[in-house]
Amino acid sequence: SNSAVQQRGGFGKFFRGVKAELKKVVWPTKKELINYTIVVFLVTIFIAFIIYVLDAVFAQLFNTLLHFVG
Repeated sequence: SNSAVQQRGGFGKFFRGVKAELKKVVWPTKKELINYTIVVFLVTIFIAFIIYVLDAVFAQLFNTLLHFVG
């Protein structure tokens, strides 16, 4: 059927388009990649620490509130 041929041609066209777009990408250098990885790691640790502190503060407030209510 004609639609099956168009679909196969469509897949080929799609992957040729993907290949063309990937050639346009400016890939980071090894040094940039390492720097970006370090930044992501440090930001993740920082946000995890903030969440930990907020969790501890709210847990303490909740326990204090339960102490007064109970």
